[in-house]
Amino acid sequence: MRMKILLYLFYILLFTFPCEIFAQYKFSGDVDKTDWPDGVYLSLVEDYRKISGVYPEQIIQQATPDSTDHFTFFGDNLPLENRIYRIHVDNCATRHEKRAHLNGFCTDSEEILFIANNTDTLSFPFSFDKEMFCKVVSDNEKSNAFIKIDSIIDEMRFAFGSYRSEANRKINSKKWISTLQHYGKSLDEPLIELYVYSFLSNKTNNLYTHYLEDLANSPYYDQLLERLQEKYPNSTYTNQYIIELASDKFLLDPKKETSNKTVLWIIGSVLIFSVLLNILQLIIYKRKRKTVYIPETKLTQQEQKILELILEDKTNKEIASSMFVSVSTVKTHINNLYKKLGTNSRDEVKSLYTKY
Repeated sequence: MRMKILLYLFYILLFTFPCEIFAQYKFSGDVDKTDWPDGVYLSLVEDYRKISGVYPEQIIQQATPDSTDHFTFFGDNLPLENRIYRIHVDNCATRHEKRAHLNGFCTDSEEILFIANNTDTLSFPFSFDKEMFCKVVSDNEKSNAFIKIDSIIDEMRFAFGSYRSEANRKINSKKWISTLQHYGKSLDEPLIELYVYSFLSNKTNNLYTHYLEDLANSPYYDQLLERLQEKYPNSTYTNQYIIELASDKFLLDPKKETSNKTVLWIIGSVLIFSVLLNILQLIIYKRKRKTVYIPETKLTQQEQKILELILEDKTNKEIASSMFVSVSTVKTHINNLYKKLGTNSRDEVKSLYTKY
């Protein structure tokens, strides 16, 4: 009798609070394995200047398509708040094994960017002629926002080809900047606006001079900062935007003298951030140099990362937390690692490597 009551309560909880009990994400789609045989990668993008490209340090999960070319990422280890994610395939890694892509650039890759959180379900099906990564199927309008923005940018580039005078270009530049900003703001998601900002403020962009002019005269950028601070306080997105906005404002009038302590503090923060970034890159470089790898061993990116963490004496739980995967997944990778290295324990793995 007691067992029946417990089962009854369980079913009540199951159907009353399904999301709270089994909250997890699921991202699935299709790829053509004939052209992309090396798997599919899911990345967490926290630097909006690296929003497009191939960056191994951003990858949090790898999936292998099945016999029907279908892949799935799922779990419950993503942040609860919205973040920017990328799913990509590439053939560069196989040709440049264990070498980082220069500035994330890979000529032979395909990707799709989207916003999601730990409870979202999204799919990326083939479109016409087996074209992949062309659309996002989701109940969340924000998931398709990056595709829509890219479409607006393509329209803008096409239109610019018909502008014959510089005066016409200047007028229409203001129109397109306003169009992009308005669309991003209308979805009430600052991360979408950051995507627009990263495009407009790119120094290689033809709109950059018009962006600086807009920055000097429009309150939009300060208002975006307020929206970011309200929705994503202390996030890497917000902190990066604070530094870059302050830097661009300083460029507008570098000769202006001011006693405003806040401005001086922000400029100082830019310098400190730059120094810390260089120190971090130096530490990462030295850590990579500490290990001599066995050239005959062919490890996956996940196994290579786990190997590095094992050599740093990290526990399975710490490795799982660092790589955003479950402990059971870590154990599976470690068993595969042992087989490839011909070892049976962590101590045997460490004995294969020489530290300087």
